[in-house]
Amino acid sequence: MNWLDGMVKKKPPPGGSSVRSVNYASSPLLASKTPPWRSKLLVAMVGLGFAVLIGRAAYVQIVGQSFFLKQGEIRYARTLELPASRGRIIDRNGLILAASIPSPSLWAIPKDFDGDRPQRARLARLLGMTVKELEAKLADSPNFVWLRRQVDEQLAKDVLSMGLKGVHQVREYKRRYPEGEAAAHVVGFTNVEDKGQEGIELAFQQDLSGRDGTRRVIKDRLGRIVEDIGESVQPVDGRDIELSIDSKVQFFAYQRIRDAVAEHKAQAGSVVVLDAQTGEVLALANYPSFTPADRRNLTGGQLRNRALTDTFEPGSTMKPFIAAWAMETGRVTPNTVIQTAPGSINITGSTIRDAHPHGALTVAEVIQKSSNVGTVKMAMQMQPREMWELFTQVGFGQKPQLAFPGAVTGRLRPYKTWRPIEQATMSYGYGLSTSLFQLARAYTVFARDGELIGASLVKNPQPTGGMRVLSPKTAQAVREMLFLATSAGGTAPKAQAMGYSVGGKTGTAYKQEGKGYADKKYRSWFVGMAPIHKPRIVVAVMVDEPSAGKYYGGDVAAPVFSEVVQQTLRTLGVPPDVDVRPQIVAHSIPAEEESF
Repeated sequence: MNWLDGMVKKKPPPGGSSVRSVNYASSPLLASKTPPWRSKLLVAMVGLGFAVLIGRAAYVQIVGQSFFLKQGEIRYARTLELPASRGRIIDRNGLILAASIPSPSLWAIPKDFDGDRPQRARLARLLGMTVKELEAKLADSPNFVWLRRQVDEQLAKDVLSMGLKGVHQVREYKRRYPEGEAAAHVVGFTNVEDKGQEGIELAFQQDLSGRDGTRRVIKDRLGRIVEDIGESVQPVDGRDIELSIDSKVQFFAYQRIRDAVAEHKAQAGSVVVLDAQTGEVLALANYPSFTPADRRNLTGGQLRNRALTDTFEPGSTMKPFIAAWAMETGRVTPNTVIQTAPGSINITGSTIRDAHPHGALTVAEVIQKSSNVGTVKMAMQMQPREMWELFTQVGFGQKPQLAFPGAVTGRLRPYKTWRPIEQATMSYGYGLSTSLFQLARAYTVFARDGELIGASLVKNPQPTGGMRVLSPKTAQAVREMLFLATSAGGTAPKAQAMGYSVGGKTGTAYKQEGKGYADKKYRSWFVGMAPIHKPRIVVAVMVDEPSAGKYYGGDVAAPVFSEVVQQTLRTLGVPPDVDVRPQIVAHSIPAEEESF
């Protein structure tokens, strides 16, 4: 019987196919021997696979353990920043100029956001943006985007009440500036990250910012905190900065310069008020200004602290320094007569003129009537080095030692390069440049009986020593001349302050334009002190480009000085030292036309 006889015939299955029973053990294919190397290769490959797995496990568990633990932790552990509260900026009386308040910020996880079209439209409207802008924000990143930071409490409640998945809130700090535009240039402002950008906010960034804390937590996939891990580091709040600024003086000075700029249709204006006893800055006001909490659509002119950053040729305000040095060196006395006729003087081919001829004037009258000719005659008796050293000693051409960004140096060229005509013009304020702040500080040399005092924006109520520049006798003599300048026959009777004796000097100068001077563009100044016999304050006023018909310092800047002096001395509690009735009469006396 052959192997076919072993087959059993069966009925075909319902599908119509048949299956044959085959004895596979007797198959010729299985009867062949397997080569030994193939079995060994298979075993070796399996062994190698196990070895790789064991090596990888050893690497993960031993060699790279810290790395993989860190990678795992990244996926569930988070370090939360605990922001420190920024320090306050306060004035000398403890009134708040800048402070931080808690404020909600809204953020989203775009991949979880599920708002439909109407919800997106409402959310965009609440956030103050278009639907297109909202969509662009959500497309920035799938994991995190800011929707809007530092919003009002009510707005945050309205947004969260929509119940949108993926929209969350976090608490941040928002800066508030109660004094607004009046103190904007002093205080400055911060950005949305609470970092100082201008003013005191920038100058004292490290002290104000403090140190943020941290908190380690475990979060689930929805961003919810499950538990704390490790120890939290508590934040250290920033330090308060107490300024020398008096909010009342600052506000009043700002109002007066703002009104003067509007009245005279000027481009800008500035006021500096210094405490003559301590060197503290009581006010530093500029117009135009800005609101620190709303800085949209601002221009550079609004942001600039002109009293510190803008330089100009100081004009006739330099004349008292020439008279002072001439007296200090014994060349003249207050009563020395100088012949100014015929109202002009020629210096190496260039003619310098007075506004009108005065004839013979004493040194005191030269300052009272602001004579260019009389001043030049005193200056040309000096060596250029003498004038340069005097100007340098009172701070011209020197960067103010003030904790404030952007304070400028001004320009004072080396005396070796001066030509005779340049020495002459510098004596009445052309050929050098200074800031209004530098000019105000320089006048402390007269207010402090010959000592130049340092200036400070931080409260320092204790009187500090100054640097001796002039003798007390010379400084007091100059104060008398400055008093005459504000009296009948002087250039600034409008500077008189009701109830207080004052003294000061007007300044008017053509504005530089290109390499020359504009014909009908001026800057007007007045800088002085009060009470004149024992000065408590020094006030400097500058009005840039008045264009309403008046441009002399005695007409434009002196009235601002008068009002600021009255308000400041009353605020400081300084008692009046003169009878008011004679002043009312003197206030209506026309000013002497100033030479410039």
